[in-house]
Amino acid sequence: MNVKPLADRVVVKPLEAEEKTAGGIIIPDNAKEKPQKGEIVAVGPGKAADSGEKIAMELKVGDKVLYGKYSGTEVTVDGGDYLIMRESDVLAVI
Repeated sequence: MNVKPLADRVVVKPLEAEEKTAGGIIIPDNAKEKPQKGEIVAVGPGKAADSGEKIAMELKVGDKVLYGKYSGTEVTVDGGDYLIMRESDVLAVI
């Protein structure tokens, strides 16, 4: 992938939504919710503080994360669907 995020942004590849519920019921495509889990595939260099120094990123490539349902901007690169979002939009690392 040839996308390099700027500042405190990350590129996330959403993980596929579950096909079945815990009880074994198969969920059709039109009833699936937007996934809220993903894997970090690219990380920006970090945000610049008011004093001019860089604030290092806490996330790294390969981290599995949880993010808000409507977080980020959807983009398609090389046939794959990705989200670009700020590091602060990521809720947790799993």
